[in-house]
Amino acid sequence: MVLADVKGKPLLVATAVPPDVPRWLASRDQLLLALGLCPPSRTLFQLAKEMGNLSGLKGISDQTLEMHFKLYEGYVKETNKLSEKISEFIKDGNVDQEEMPGYSELTRRLGFEFNGMVLHEYYFENLKRGGGIGDPDRNSRFAKAAEASFGSYQIWKADFVGIGKMRGVGWAICYANPANGRLSNHWITLHETGNVAGFDPILVMDVWEHAFLLDYKPAERPKYIEAFFSNIDWAAVENRLQKDLGTRSAGA
Repeated sequence: MVLADVKGKPLLVATAVPPDVPRWLASRDQLLLALGLCPPSRTLFQLAKEMGNLSGLKGISDQTLEMHFKLYEGYVKETNKLSEKISEFIKDGNVDQEEMPGYSELTRRLGFEFNGMVLHEYYFENLKRGGGIGDPDRNSRFAKAAEASFGSYQIWKADFVGIGKMRGVGWAICYANPANGRLSNHWITLHETGNVAGFDPILVMDVWEHAFLLDYKPAERPKYIEAFFSNIDWAAVENRLQKDLGTRSAGA
């Protein structure tokens, strides 16, 4: 199926909707593709296939996921919109002094929207229906990296969960240092404040209230974090860590 914009210009070629992708999600992505809105990392149709595995998570309802995907959709739209507006400022190869206030505000806002889009992709990708076993296999790369970095996996988990329980809106993210493979956990305020430059996100947990408010009260964030751990796709986490290890090996 070839999708086109309102002027009839072909945009992207989409494959058939797989049967395990929820209808509301598939139709949402068809609409966004028709508008020419898609993340730079992959088409939303491809992302829809990956997200089709999320229906039926433990402790995180489909209603929450549907609302969450719609919020993610907003970040995609705003990222595209801001990128287009910034392109207009710089198309002549110069930013005039009178243009600087508007250009500056758009560029700062892009940091919020772009990070919001990408972090949600990481978050959805490290969840999986039926994939959660609570904790990784003790012989996995991640468990060994956590032990090497924190002394034990349980200490790593206590730190990660503790960060997730902190007051405020943002994210708890476990990063790998590409220089030595050590893991560290960080609180990210909103989407863009606190990200560690050059480090690789390995496990990403959204702790904005929209991630759990339909299922838990605001004070019940710890219950949501338990649900998050019961749905982690540890294979995805392992793949991210493996890519980090591969990057370090290539650069050695």
